[in-house]
Amino acid sequence: MSYLRLLLILFLPALTGCTKTSDDPVPLPNEAMYFPPADYTAAWEATSPASLGWNQAAIQPLNDYLAQKHTKSFMILVNGRIVMEEYFNGHTAGTAWQWNSAGKTLVATTIGIAQQEGFLSINDKVSKFLGTGWTSEPAAKEDLITTRNLLTMTSGINDENELVIKSNLTYLADAGTRWSYHNVFQKLMDVVGGATNDDFEVFFNVMLKEKIGMEGFWNMGIIYKIYHSNTRSMARFGLLALNKGKWDKEQIINEPFFTESTSSSQAINPSYGYLWWLNGKTSYMVPGGQTVYPGPLVPNAPSDMFAAMGAEDQRIYVCPAKKMVVIRMGNASDPANPSFALSGFDNALWEKINAVIN
Repeated sequence: MSYLRLLLILFLPALTGCTKTSDDPVPLPNEAMYFPPADYTAAWEATSPASLGWNQAAIQPLNDYLAQKHTKSFMILVNGRIVMEEYFNGHTAGTAWQWNSAGKTLVATTIGIAQQEGFLSINDKVSKFLGTGWTSEPAAKEDLITTRNLLTMTSGINDENELVIKSNLTYLADAGTRWSYHNVFQKLMDVVGGATNDDFEVFFNVMLKEKIGMEGFWNMGIIYKIYHSNTRSMARFGLLALNKGKWDKEQIINEPFFTESTSSSQAINPSYGYLWWLNGKTSYMVPGGQTVYPGPLVPNAPSDMFAAMGAEDQRIYVCPAKKMVVIRMGNASDPANPSFALSGFDNALWEKINAVIN
């Protein structure tokens, strides 16, 4: 503990006329946001749970729960500094793991960068970049679909078939009138390619990945391209999100677009932004259905939390008020239900996290 911090702990109650009880959190100076060096081999600053006044007795129950739920890695950053970094079941800091649908947020961010560089507008029709006939819809219905519709899951394309091939991209509703979670989002990669006249991954690497020091690669999965990286690289992207697209002194993606991305993008499912999931809204929908559920997405999580979420419980939770990023990678918490759908896992995990941080 620094000398300044010790002085604050000892004398702040007397100066303010307040009495500190043993249950009060340790007062901390307002630390500046930290960004790890772009060289991912360099040291990453850390701070201890004790210095934040966290309940250290609750850390082991949290780790036990994570291990029990088939977790591979878990991290918590506060102000960009590592507070917890845990690896389970032989996983290491250097091991790459798939993001699954959590990687959609990388695609959304890349679209925003392409827009700010003048290559496209999210209000452009998708056919401007993919050509007409990219779906099997009637021409007039296909012509309604914009890049924004793909970002918001409101294309209206039939969601019965997960494999994104032209014959599966059939009409179900007019674009903008129906929210439905669908893998057609991957066409956004082709939009970037068509708009920039460059390979999506090349553009992504230069404009995003390399600027924040991520490791990782896109690899073709069973259905679509999936991003793979180590845990710290996932945390780097979470830190960029916490700072609304800014990395240290550089605005990688402009703040207005990032704010749009993490705000309700349409009224049908207010808990969905531009491929980001949003907490604290009045209702939510989940993949695979049209049921509207009342209340917030993850009741135990901070109401301002937004998240990248993927199958088998790949998670980036971003909590602005707490200046905190939480990462979870691993196998499905419930092996019998590996597909991405909100389950009791998120809420139970946040109950364990709250026991530590509150």
